Amino acid sequence: MSQVTRRKFIKAAGAGGLGAAAATVASPAIAQSSPEIKWRLTASWPKSLDTLYGNPEHFAKRVAELTDNKFQIQVFAAGEIVPGLQVLDAVQAGTVEIGHTALYYYFGKDVALTFGTDLPFGLNSRMKNAWFMHGGGKELMGEFVRTKFGCHAIVSGSTNCQMGGWFRKEIKNLDDMKGLKFRVGGFAGLIMQRIGVVPQQIAGGDIYPALEKGTLDACEWVGPYDDEKLGFVKVAKHYYYPGWWEPGATTHYLFNAAKWDALPAGYKTVLDTAAAESGVWMTAKYDHGNPPALKRLVAAGAILKPFPQDVMDGCYKAANELYAELSAKNEWFKKMYDNLAAFRADQYLWWQVAEYTMDSYQIRYRNQRT
Repeated sequence: MSQVTRRKFIKAAGAGGLGAAAATVASPAIAQSSPEIKWRLTASWPKSLDTLYGNPEHFAKRVAELTDNKFQIQVFAAGEIVPGLQVLDAVQAGTVEIGHTALYYYFGKDVALTFGTDLPFGLNSRMKNAWFMHGGGKELMGEFVRTKFGCHAIVSGSTNCQMGGWFRKEIKNLDDMKGLKFRVGGFAGLIMQRIGVVPQQIAGGDIYPALEKGTLDACEWVGPYDDEKLGFVKVAKHYYYPGWWEPGATTHYLFNAAKWDALPAGYKTVLDTAAAESGVWMTAKYDHGNPPALKRLVAAGAILKPFPQDVMDGCYKAANELYAELSAKNEWFKKMYDNLAAFRADQYLWWQVAEYTMDSYQIRYRNQRT
């Protein structure tokens, strides 16, 4: 220890004892140099959904821990500050500093927002993560959301491939979809309209009452773990899969851009890190919770079925027709669609070789033990 360093150490020890000197050395640099901040976060989810709402709760906890409690974030559920489908507006206006939401809820403002959550018949959750992290998705979405809406966006986890939803009556073919009042999230409603469905977009906490009263004929939310919590099996028994409109749905944290830009660099790193960790936590919780929840739902009377082939084919055809039309008139949609479609083609080439082959083999023998 140099003479200068030794003198400083002894001086600190004399002022408050060796414990004070040790605390000075051990205290995190970010806690010593960063201001105290208190922000509010509004989410699109009710508290009962401990996966989706649990993500921002976990996020706020980790931000506090990583900053020695200097950065405090208070989390509010849908409806406590603004309704669940007005989170983007609240962040954009500065009503709150942060929002946690699904960007496709706001496709009416710009259809390109759907890429922030999911493009129907798009990418599964691992492919989506690769697209955001290495395929240009993060940069495209970040520039788009900041330019158009004055927000800084950070992707945070996936719900994985979702279910096709709960129907009061059996769906035998494409004609059975016509006229159905179907709660479906975001952009997919534009595709549903083309096959005769009457799409309805309402927040998660409002779906069950509408289904129970008959205002809805069918609904989709996420998957078994969340669907069980919302009680849909009590009023609609036919449970279809897959949710082709959300093969790898992602959520985002939105930050008011002016507030984000004013943060110290260290705090920005903390927020990035906590959002990524919370996203992994959420995705893993769905993977853990969906299998036993599916078993319980079937035991409770759910009739589990795949969508008929002509329903899948009809929706796929309608989706691609819509993408061509939107690409011709929306620059941002075309830019993101061209990028994602090329990425998807290569990804499924790889999955066909190894991932899908391995999964298919394992599924075939899942109940056999050696």
